[in-house]
Amino acid sequence: MENGTAQISHLFVTLKRELKARNLAYRDIAHALETSEASVKRWFSLRRVSLEQLAAIADLLGLTLAELMQEAASHEPPLRSLTLDQEKAVMADTRLLLVAACVLNHWTLADIVAKYDVSETQCIRYLVTLDRLRLIDFLPQNRVRLRVARDFAWLENGPISRFFQQQGLHDFLESSFHAPYETSAFTHAMLTPAANAQFQSQLKRLRKSFADLHEESLAAPLSERHGVGFFFALREWEPQEFAALKREKPA
Repeated sequence: MENGTAQISHLFVTLKRELKARNLAYRDIAHALETSEASVKRWFSLRRVSLEQLAAIADLLGLTLAELMQEAASHEPPLRSLTLDQEKAVMADTRLLLVAACVLNHWTLADIVAKYDVSETQCIRYLVTLDRLRLIDFLPQNRVRLRVARDFAWLENGPISRFFQQQGLHDFLESSFHAPYETSAFTHAMLTPAANAQFQSQLKRLRKSFADLHEESLAAPLSERHGVGFFFALREWEPQEFAALKREKPA
């Protein structure tokens, strides 16, 4: 519901922008649609207009309804996350989650169908669903354009994050990390709150660097890019065996 409200808002912002660009006013819409200027003002105030009225306004602007919608979509701010209900809908179908993960990594429809057990018809259906969620624009000739911000992320502690944490993380950490291009490390220290905050800031910069390298790698063909997982965590911690030896009141 929240996503739909935002799209309607962008549509009316686009209408106002296009009217201004053509030196048209509410009275011009009223004249073209044979209604009162007060009625038009009410449409824009309440952001409520019928499909027939919208098509007529688009015609006044010299646009088709599809062109008006596309213009509105092109000016939407990039998506930074989905709603909880949207994530639940994605999680309800494993193949939809797979396709979402692939397109967020700039895979084409042909790439997905060639790699996974997803037919072209299925993939198109999933891409249409992702278009409705505004994750992507599904364009002619099966092209895909992402509509997400660079800092797009699944909801913290949402269904998709929990899926990757509960199922993916265990599998990820099962590796010996001895293969080429793999590495792992674990270290322990005692930090002051200031030092802890400084280190967390460094981790944020490292995550941004990882994202920047991902963007740079997009210029290479898919066959030269390999999916990698990067995991880091920081928390106050000591081994359970040590904690069991603690005095109730330290000496």
